[in-house]
This record gives sequence, structure tokens and C-alpha cells, in this order.
Amino acid sequence: LVGYLIAGILVGPYTPGFVADHHMAEQLAEVGVILLMFGVGLHFHLKDLMAVKGIAVMGALVQSTVATGLGALAFHAMGWSWAQGVVFGLSLSVASTVVLIRVLSDSGTMHSATGRVAVGWLVMEDIFTVFVLVMLPVVFKPEAGASLPKELGMAALKLALFVGFTLVAGGKAIPWLLRKVAETHSRELFTLSVLALALGIAAGSAYFFGVSMALGAFLAGMVVGQSEFSARAGGEALPLRDAFAVMFFLSVGMLFDPKAAMASPGFIAMATSIVLIGKPLAALLIVTLMGYGSKVGFGVALALAQVGEFSFLLATLGRDSGALPASAMNPLVASAIVSIMLSPLLYRSAPAWERALQRFPRLWRLMNRASGRRGELIAVDETPV
Repeated sequence: LVGYLIAGILVGPYTPGFVADHHMAEQLAEVGVILLMFGVGLHFHLKDLMAVKGIAVMGALVQSTVATGLGALAFHAMGWSWAQGVVFGLSLSVASTVVLIRVLSDSGTMHSATGRVAVGWLVMEDIFTVFVLVMLPVVFKPEAGASLPKELGMAALKLALFVGFTLVAGGKAIPWLLRKVAETHSRELFTLSVLALALGIAAGSAYFFGVSMALGAFLAGMVVGQSEFSARAGGEALPLRDAFAVMFFLSVGMLFDPKAAMASPGFIAMATSIVLIGKPLAALLIVTLMGYGSKVGFGVALALAQVGEFSFLLATLGRDSGALPASAMNPLVASAIVSIMLSPLLYRSAPAWERALQRFPRLWRLMNRASGRRGELIAVDETPV
């Protein structure tokens, strides 16, 4: 991941030599995110999401609020307006889909208690982000006050219609379509059909319902995952997802301006501190208070300690709507690069933090006293598979 980020910096517009097409890189990165989320949906069943819905909803909401509040306070103190601080804090609150899934997959803990909570948490963050993306242009329009409730109501209605349509109607139509394609005994046609479903539903979700393409791809993967073609779809149709996901890291690196970074080290240090310290502490507190114990708490907290694709989408929209200054992109990119580089190392350090906590028996018992109520989920093996 570090190599991909450095490669993006080297071919970006802020370093000498060859300059790659950033628009093309962003489009390829979007395809990678869609395929990645489709693959996650294939193996993340609805019952898994329902099993962690309480912690996922509360955790995503509280952690986003904490990160937004810290961003507003910190950057207002550094000279920004309150509105600019809130929007930038919202950008820092969203974790990276690509990084989280790669970290969980590489460590073999995707289907552990930590993996289930972290993925469910991220799905809820994506849903909240949809509302924020709808709200930003409305809030910063001159006539925002009168139309805001209507816009929020429309966003909620569109999201509910999309989820219902995908899970109910898609649950019948998609397996039937894949069954008919499988009867042709054409491997190429089956592969193309699955890719067309993933990309088509993702694009349709954004065009018709106004939700994120990543969320649409995730729901499409969940529908296919309920059919008998789940394993075949994962084995045959997604060999390119890692190659396209690499483009996400390249596109992030291309946004980084080293000269601007050296000119504003305070902004970068503050943004990075919120991502690597503020967000994990909030997540650890939420997970342990809800009875999942310190082991899952450290894992989830450190797995979510980064910013990613939705952060840049929020920041770009904020900049275009006048909610953020153009200079805000560089501390966001810098904090993303640092957090993405450290994310795998931080996640692997979770057992060490748990062992360190056990040296303080009273604190350890306090953080784990309610974990028995989550016995079914905690019992899931946390060892790599």
C-alpha cells in the first residue's frame, strides 16, 4: 500500500516528471471500490448485519459525531469558520472501505467478531454519508432553511426504496437471471453477467436513488450471496478487483502536494491526530460500553483508524459548494496517506494493546464486565482463517 501511494505521488501533478491522468485514475478507482464492496456483500449475509445492527448504528453515529466535533473545535481554533470545521470533521470521520477490507482479509479476520462489527459499522457510515452528501449542497444554498426538511425526507425515502427494491425484487430476479445464464454453460457469459450486475446496480443506485455506488454494490453482492452462485461469482467474476482497488491508492497519492504540506504542518498534524487518536478512542469506548469487550474493542478501533474514498468525496463536494477552502484537501490527503500507511501495522498491534491492558486488572475487568451478554458474537474465533 505504501508503494502504491508513493507511486501516485511520483506520477501526480505536484512532482516533476510524468503526470498521469487523474480523472482516469479516479474512474478506475471507483470501479475497484464497486468490485470490492460487491465481493464483501457476497460473503456478508443479512443475518450478519442484523446481528451487529445495534453496535453498528450506534458506533457509526457516535464516532462520526465525535470526529466531527473534534474537527470543528480544532480547525475553528486554527482560524477556520465553524461550518468549515464541521464539514472537514465529517470528512475525517469516514473510514476507508478499501483499506478496511484489505486489512481484515489479509489478517484472516473478516468473519471474526471484530470483522463483522467493523464491516457493519462501515456500512452504517456509508448510509450516514449518503445523507450528508444530500445535505451539503442544500445547507449551503441561500434558500437552505425552507427546503432542508423536504430534501432530508426525500433522501430517506429514496434510500428506503432502494434497499427494499434491491433486497426484495433483486432477491428474486438476480438469482433467476444467473440461473438462466449458468444454463448456457458459458463461463465468459457468466463472468460478464456478474460484472454487469455489480456495476449496473451500483451505477443505478447513484443515478436513480441518489445513494452511493459502493452501498449499491454491497447490497447487490448480498443478494447474489444468498443464491447458489455465491462461490462461483466470487471465484470467477472478481479476479480484477484487487488490480482496480490499487488505483484508489494511486489516485490518493496523486492529490498530495509536498510543498503545501511543508507549509502547513499544523493542519496536517491536527487532522492526523483526530484520525489516529480521536476516532480509535471513541470507537474503543463505544464497543466496550456496549458489551463487546476490550479484545473486539481494540480490533474495531484500530481497523477504522483511517480515512478513505468517501472522505475525498465529502471534501470535494464541500469545496465545490463553498463549505471548505481549496487548501483543505492537502491536510486531508496527508492524513489519509499517513493513516493508510499505518493501518495494517495498527491493526496487527491490537493483541499487544490487549495484553498491555491486562497488566491493569481492575481496568481490564471494567472494560470486559459486560462482554458476557455478547457471548454468541464474542465466541467467534478471532484467529486467522
